[in-house]
Amino acid sequence: MSAGRASEGAGCIAWWGFSPARDLHSMGPMRYEGDINVLLVGSGDPRHILKTIAGLQDKQSLHVWVIENSMEVVARQLLLLYLTLMPQEIMGINEKTEVFLEVFGNSQIRSQTEETLRRAAAQLSLCVTETLDTATHSCLDTTLLKYKERDELAKIFKMWVQSSSSEHPAPVSMSKAWDYRVRQHLGTRYDSKKGCFDWDLTMKLHDKGCGVINKHQYVRWREQGLAFEMREGVYQITNPTLLSPRVFSQRGDKMAIRGYWGDIVSSPYLSFGIESDDKSLLKTQNGQHIKTAQDISFANLQGLFESLSSRRRCLTPSKSDTEAEEASASADQSSITISDLMHLNGVSVTFLPMDSLEKLPEKQKYSHFFNAFFFSVSCVHQLGPMIRQIAAPDAVLVLELAKYILDLSKEQEAGFAEKVASMALEAGFEPRHEGSSDIHAVFIQPKQ
Repeated sequence: MSAGRASEGAGCIAWWGFSPARDLHSMGPMRYEGDINVLLVGSGDPRHILKTIAGLQDKQSLHVWVIENSMEVVARQLLLLYLTLMPQEIMGINEKTEVFLEVFGNSQIRSQTEETLRRAAAQLSLCVTETLDTATHSCLDTTLLKYKERDELAKIFKMWVQSSSSEHPAPVSMSKAWDYRVRQHLGTRYDSKKGCFDWDLTMKLHDKGCGVINKHQYVRWREQGLAFEMREGVYQITNPTLLSPRVFSQRGDKMAIRGYWGDIVSSPYLSFGIESDDKSLLKTQNGQHIKTAQDISFANLQGLFESLSSRRRCLTPSKSDTEAEEASASADQSSITISDLMHLNGVSVTFLPMDSLEKLPEKQKYSHFFNAFFFSVSCVHQLGPMIRQIAAPDAVLVLELAKYILDLSKEQEAGFAEKVASMALEAGFEPRHEGSSDIHAVFIQPKQ
């Protein structure tokens, strides 16, 4: 079973998380009143941001600080937040959910989605280049990034705009880039790939409690990178947000090759599609799940978007979704600017420089500042004792475990959990058993 390069399955860039969305504020022993500061390190997507906003009380305010290890991931997070904040008068919640999931988890998208993506990227490019000191929008704050990082972001957004136009077609064929990764991962097993996909689904994902992931949908995603197909439509335009450069060494020379370097095994269903507070979505009949991970992703995101709309600062009365859908059909998205997006009461999202984690303790502003931390499975190695200096009293530390990294053995998965626990202890935190699971390990600051 190890003819290919097993470790390549998860990829080297995290386009989505390897765990479901969590309300990070609710995972500690106490709920803070007033201002809540949350630091996300390597979350890969905005799932925790959306879930934590949805859990806020009316009088609470939330400031999320985001550190990623790739500017391509920052660009995608900004795009997904932009789509999230589109006002209902322009894009109804059903349409927004469809477009979000398509951009989020599909290697190829429909022409309507491409048009929305292109306009959003053009606006985001203006936002990062023209906004120097004060953010145009409180949830899309890039003012603390370094100048070279903002230049890189602008370059990425412009590339998305160009690759979406007929005059500048995408320089990389996504279907070829995807197939290359599948071949690289499976090696000599490529000719029996459907059997490999079925094994990974039934013997790994289903065995880990992800029975809602439908075989037909999972195999389609493994073969072509199409996770969400919600409408009759043609999915044939490359999703440029899933392409990135990767540096390879060849005969002593370094060469950057643009392609798809993300997850090809675990799936984008993990972020929004394997859990739900609505238990009717998890019902089974004759041992089979009635709803699929796609259905659950759609329902969960709809619920999160509705929660966000309720925090909207708006002078016009809110419309029903049907009215909004009708309005959006006649509205012109091309006239939307960053300042037209929904502004959420008491909510802001700030992106920090990629190398900022070790520098935060040096700044007085962040001394005992953060109420909650999240470290992804790919960034947990950055956890160190310096966290104690920026952690508020009773701060909660949530660490993503390797449960859904399918290429690891059970022994490797357990070893990772032990390593993570020892790192958290060294950083001055103690285990919080309530809330911990084999998906996330939760720790808190001990009382002084």
